[in-house]
Amino acid sequence: MASAALVAASPSWAADDTDLGALDLKSAPADAEQAAPQTTRLFVEAAVGSSAQRYSDGSQGLRRASVDLYHASKLAPGWRFVLSDRIDHVHPSDSGLPDTLNSLREAYVSWEGLEAGTVVDIGRINLRYGPGYGYNPTDFFRDGAVRSVTSVNPFELRENRLGTVALRAQRLWQGGSMAIALSPKLADEPSTQALDADLGATNNRNRALLSVSQQLSERISGQVLLYKEPGLDAQPGASITALVSDAAVAHAEWSYAKGPSLAAQAWQTPGSQRSGHKLATGLTYTTASKLSITGEYQFNGMALDQASWGRTSAGNPGALPAYLIEAQRLQELASRRAYLVYLSQRDFGMKGMELTGFVRVNATDHSRLAWAELRYHWSSIDLALQWQQHSGSAFSEYGLYPDKRIVQLVAAYHFK
Repeated sequence: MASAALVAASPSWAADDTDLGALDLKSAPADAEQAAPQTTRLFVEAAVGSSAQRYSDGSQGLRRASVDLYHASKLAPGWRFVLSDRIDHVHPSDSGLPDTLNSLREAYVSWEGLEAGTVVDIGRINLRYGPGYGYNPTDFFRDGAVRSVTSVNPFELRENRLGTVALRAQRLWQGGSMAIALSPKLADEPSTQALDADLGATNNRNRALLSVSQQLSERISGQVLLYKEPGLDAQPGASITALVSDAAVAHAEWSYAKGPSLAAQAWQTPGSQRSGHKLATGLTYTTASKLSITGEYQFNGMALDQASWGRTSAGNPGALPAYLIEAQRLQELASRRAYLVYLSQRDFGMKGMELTGFVRVNATDHSRLAWAELRYHWSSIDLALQWQQHSGSAFSEYGLYPDKRIVQLVAAYHFK
């Protein structure tokens, strides 16, 4: 949707199924229906709204219709099939994309050995890693995976992205797991065709990932990862989640990269290599009144520093938009440092009402993205009012967005 497009741009959860309770390394709800013989979720969603334009007078009307399907079923003893698909019709569409796009998020077969503890999956799998709320340095398969952006909420971005075609083998034990995922190259370039599986977006190179997760105590769980693709050194990563008190949970997520910087990828600078750390760390506090507040600090050592950001903004007006478009495509942190505050309040004012919102701050140029949603849940229907604001000076990250302010009304019907 235009709400996520940048200038003229086309454009909580772990990979394993181990239930580690409150300390699971997730940043969105897990698939609780994993053990059910059959689960089907289907909903349709419609949105209408208006976008106040930054570079022209007046506003632009927004319309969207979406159909979202999740299905998991038992094929035979030890065998399971999972399908997750979403189709979005958006007007106006992002530059260069059709109005209608289908996102095949998952389609895989899973086999569990006769002795519980061995699981093998093959097909398109969403390999989501890391407990971070707004930035996930260990989520190595996120780049290029968002086909249609219908919300800037980081949880929805993770949920609605394309999975990666892979073979994944897992060994599960009490309180932990080890998994290896092998993802082959299947296409060269992303596709803009409406109904294409878009293997070029997710499987444009060979990749491999090894991960080990363990609940270290009743209050601490951790995960270590090693990621490899041709032409680059292996990238290590790790994350940890700790129950600080009955009401507070801390998280930290780190990875180390060596290769082209974010700017080199955006500007296609050959031979430009660097190394850097990536980090997201934060604390979530939940009150007795069901208010949950998270503060998160984010760092990307492969992004432009403050001096380079200033030179880029002043020296080449077209360079910064290209850089930000690439950061958006890769789902990378564009600034060297950033902050996020995320809150949610269940039963806000009345039972069934939910308030959710967040603010992102680019610590380099001090621009801000703010988003809030007020949603009421009936048994089968949701009705939501959403507000989004991009604030910042000229040639700042959020000051460049063509949509200055967006207001939308969203309705969803869940089939039972």
